[in-house]
Amino acid sequence: MHMADALISPIIGGSMLALSSGALAYSIHDVRKHFDESRIPLMGVAGAFIFAAQMVNFAIPGTGSSGHIAGAVLLSALLGPSPAFIVMAGVLLIQALFFADGGLLAWGCNLFNIGFFGCFLAYPYIFKPIAGKSPGRARLFAASTAASIAALELGAFGVTVETLLSGVTELPFRLFLSAMLSIHLAIAIGEGMATGAALTFIKRHMPEADALRLEEKKFSISRLFLILGVSALFIGGGVSLLASENPDGLEWSISKIAGTNELQTQGAGRAFFSGISQKLAIFPDYTLPDGGGPWGTAAAGTVGVLICVLLIGAAGCALHVKKTRRIRTK
Repeated sequence: MHMADALISPIIGGSMLALSSGALAYSIHDVRKHFDESRIPLMGVAGAFIFAAQMVNFAIPGTGSSGHIAGAVLLSALLGPSPAFIVMAGVLLIQALFFADGGLLAWGCNLFNIGFFGCFLAYPYIFKPIAGKSPGRARLFAASTAASIAALELGAFGVTVETLLSGVTELPFRLFLSAMLSIHLAIAIGEGMATGAALTFIKRHMPEADALRLEEKKFSISRLFLILGVSALFIGGGVSLLASENPDGLEWSISKIAGTNELQTQGAGRAFFSGISQKLAIFPDYTLPDGGGPWGTAAAGTVGVLICVLLIGAAGCALHVKKTRRIRTK
């Protein structure tokens, strides 16, 4: 569901950037006030895990399309909504800057569509009520699936509205909306199953991790850090080689209507931001600049995981440093 700059006008891109920045500012304030600093390293490794998981597209039978998890619901279950939103912002920015996945102009749209709906709506209002305080396997899967469906369907709706407001005439609203909602419903079911499986695995192997959310302040993160870190490297550097080559849900929807997976960038504003992405991308489309085949994908996944751990972890540490300084000055 990563939107490219060709789908967004500068006005809509700027407006959504302001909206997402407001949500990000609230999240930063919330994390500084409530989040236990001992779990800050978990933000980096959780972001790396989501980055790696998003590299693995699974085929949607009978459609010729594919999809990958968005990860907002899973992140929220592990960290809480606010830290999850910050992590998602970091992942999407790293993808846009270094991997040319999602445009810089469209970053605010992507963060809102992929992060906000999952972190601040689907998780607290759907996942938590269904899962309850001590969920079993069945309730975890039910909660994960229901929340993932809500998050992805709302995100798909957001994409179509933003495209409409941007004046992309190649994608008539009703046809585009119908295609996006239908294909992302199938993707959401797959994400729900994957999220439920991940949370069930954590619950089974870490009984003390019955709740890892923002509200839970006393928790040893070392084992979970190791599990997520090793999994991220394994998925990014290995499992990603098995990803489906079918177009993802957004590309598939565009192709069904416009006859091509990608629309051409038009206008000076869009071209400017697209040019920046092309110059900064060290692993365009998750491979080496000159290709490299499977080894290029493995290298991109491994480096991406490490970048996420370092940059998102550093951002979390920076929040803690500012919080500590503020406390000392009082």
